[in-house]
Amino acid sequence: MENNYEAILCIVNKGYSDLVMEAAKASGARGGTVISGRGTGNPDAEQFFGIPVTPEKEIVLIIVPKDIRDTVLSAVNKGAGMDTKGMGIAFSLPLSDIVGLPVNQEQ
Repeated sequence: MENNYEAILCIVNKGYSDLVMEAAKASGARGGTVISGRGTGNPDAEQFFGIPVTPEKEIVLIIVPKDIRDTVLSAVNKGAGMDTKGMGIAFSLPLSDIVGLPVNQEQ
């Protein structure tokens, strides 16, 4: 079974997952899942980079077709990336198998 989907994960400061989802939906994603998390910032890295580290995080998981992955990643970076209050990082992972999406179910 060939899979044409990828998972996009974006880690942002708590309270900024809406920025991620607004950007993702505007670029073709249908939805996502928000998971609460906690960062383990290094105090030396905070001083070195001059970036305040907020320990409470939100991880947004979005499954998208491979053909829109780059568009969604770019939009998420622009809407909630390091240059925003969300201070997010985003990356994608290939999905080898997936079930439960309506497009994969035989009718």
